[in-house]
Amino acid sequence: MITKEYTFDASYQPQVRTNTDTSRIMLDVIIALVPAMIVSVLMFGAKALLLLLVSVASAVFWEWGYRKLMKKHDTIGDLSACVTGVLVAMVCPISAQWWMMVVGTFFAIVVVKQLYGGIGKNFVNPALAGRAFMMASWAAIMTTWTVPNSLAGIDGVSAATPLSYLYGTEAMPEYFSFCNLFIGNVSGCIGEVSALALLVGGIYLIARKVISWRVPVSFIGTVAVLTLIFGHEGYSNVEFMVYNLLSGGLMLGAIFMATDYSSCPTSLNGKLLYGFGCGALTVLIRYFGSFPEGVSYAILIMNLCAWAIDKGFRNRQFGVTKEDIKAAKKAAKEAKA
Repeated sequence: MITKEYTFDASYQPQVRTNTDTSRIMLDVIIALVPAMIVSVLMFGAKALLLLLVSVASAVFWEWGYRKLMKKHDTIGDLSACVTGVLVAMVCPISAQWWMMVVGTFFAIVVVKQLYGGIGKNFVNPALAGRAFMMASWAAIMTTWTVPNSLAGIDGVSAATPLSYLYGTEAMPEYFSFCNLFIGNVSGCIGEVSALALLVGGIYLIARKVISWRVPVSFIGTVAVLTLIFGHEGYSNVEFMVYNLLSGGLMLGAIFMATDYSSCPTSLNGKLLYGFGCGALTVLIRYFGSFPEGVSYAILIMNLCAWAIDKGFRNRQFGVTKEDIKAAKKAAKEAKA
């Protein structure tokens, strides 16, 4: 009788390998942010570029300096500090000063990211936490808005954002048209003004499978549905919905902030619930908050809930059936008894 011998390769996990690493993912995020950065420089001039450069340089310095001081291996090569630096600058108005970028990135990199163990261990988005710190420290500067270069002749230098008019008592100016909102010819934070540029970046990230569509779609979709239902005096429900979608930091937050790997749920259904929570809180804060914008705080609040969402939507281990789970729970209860 002839018997066959079989050889099994029992190697360590993971057996599936890929060329994608952290630096490649972060490079894709930077590439996706390029259209929004270009628009910010075109609309707000050289100072926008200065804020971006100072923010990135200081973020890299703080990461390098902390790791050096703590005698840990260098991590600036993974480009995560560069991404944080870009995002910190993009969530600030052009009225912000260069030294504010240095302080904001210190809080984002050292306090929020490195003190908790570095990349992958921060429980909230570092850039948004840095913005919240700057908002608490310099509220007057962080809420002073400047019109883009192309609109400078309309009403001088300072202007309210579209959301300020939308939730205020004054009528929306004609130059805050849907077209201007879409391309970015409006006042606001330097990285949030162009919905078109941010959507292009978002499509790139989804196509590259860097982010899941579930978070931005559920986030933006929730805002769209709720604002369409509730409406606001002085606008048709559809107009009110479109203004909410194209104004403020919704696109930037939904695509680039809420999808942060470290502070976002990992389960598929959890991502949908997380995005819904971000959208619902955004609308709630915009309606009843003292500031017309609510994206940043909505995401930070949901960051703190990510662990609970993942616990509720825990992924089942491959090959394990519902019956196996029930049997394991029953055995655990019997063992305790």
